[in-house]
Amino acid sequence: MKNIKVLGTGCANCQTTLKLIDEAAKAKGVEIELEKIEDLPQIMSYGMMSTPGVVIDGQVVHAGGIPTKEAINHWLGGESGGVCCEGGSGGGCCG
Repeated sequence: MKNIKVLGTGCANCQTTLKLIDEAAKAKGVEIELEKIEDLPQIMSYGMMSTPGVVIDGQVVHAGGIPTKEAINHWLGGESGGVCCEGGSGGGCCG
């Protein structure tokens, strides 16, 4: 089971990101533990300067903007070749 955290202070983009990840996991039948992190010090502990951010199993995979469905599917083990940092500055993700 993947542990996925959506980092952000509760803006519309953060809520949309949370919803898209939840919907994609259900559609693919992938079991995930999805958390919403709104605590600013906790968000900053990941080096996150731009939200929404996505952290999977402790690794930052996205920062800033709503991730694409293709990127989300890639994170969940879908089609290969997706760009996990699409839409933002990844801050070392994808590495």
